[in-house]
Amino acid sequence: MNTELKSFIKIFVTGCLWGTIGLFVKLMEGQGSSSSYTSFLRLLFGALFLAVLTLIVDGPGAFRIGKKTLISCILLGIVCQGVFNLLYSSSVSANGVSVASVLLYTAPVFTTVASLILFREKLNFLKWIALPVNVIGCALTATGGNFSAEALAPLGLLIGVGAGFTYGMTAVFGRIAMREKSSPLAVATYNLFFGCVFIAIVRRPWSTAEKPLDPKLLAFGALFGLIATALAYALYFSGLSGISETSKVPVVASVEVVVASVIGAAVFAENLNPIRIVGIGLVLFSIFLFSKKTATDRQPPDMV
Repeated sequence: MNTELKSFIKIFVTGCLWGTIGLFVKLMEGQGSSSSYTSFLRLLFGALFLAVLTLIVDGPGAFRIGKKTLISCILLGIVCQGVFNLLYSSSVSANGVSVASVLLYTAPVFTTVASLILFREKLNFLKWIALPVNVIGCALTATGGNFSAEALAPLGLLIGVGAGFTYGMTAVFGRIAMREKSSPLAVATYNLFFGCVFIAIVRRPWSTAEKPLDPKLLAFGALFGLIATALAYALYFSGLSGISETSKVPVVASVEVVVASVIGAAVFAENLNPIRIVGIGLVLFSIFLFSKKTATDRQPPDMV
């Protein structure tokens, strides 16, 4: 198995782990948590778990990173964790869960455009096909074909697309952060740490929860931080370092929508109708298309 295929498998598994996010959010909401406090606990526990894992695997020296990597980690934390979590929570409130999920997966478009400009990646005919297939598949999977239930206001649209943009930049800033061959675990730790600090300063999230120190709530937060955050981002940044075409990353990770839909049907008895099944098929097909190389593909030069 070649290095890039292994990297794509890591991104795919990351998407599967991210697919459990909705499960943890619902569990924590049931314990009186707010969206901002849930995000805060996720990043806090995720950073703590990753810091310990980094010390065990790579040693304390791994936290000594270059200036460019540190700047990229700050951008990752503030934009792709802090701002993203706040925008996505607002999008869910303004648009509803289904439409917010669809708008979130405009991310591959932003990642592709940024990769064309910054990394000179080529947009071959397979990508032209895979991009709209992925967006349509995510839309059908998230909504089940029911778009009429949500009245989408212009501000809600802007917030939702903003969440998609900040999510799409994770792969871009992450690739830049990995340029200096830093420890993927250390990069992931800094990413979550700066995001946690940003949310703490901007929102003071502990003041928004009914019982912020409730043991059961903290236990769910710790599991959220371990499974869907620490393990997910450890795999994500490790996989990202071995992929030459950044634009493929969010498409492969979009398996998250599939897993979330399956969990919704299995755990919360949500309707997995034929349209959702078609959407799942389209998402998986788009991932297959993005994983293929054409005869004109080549390793693009790094520009940043």
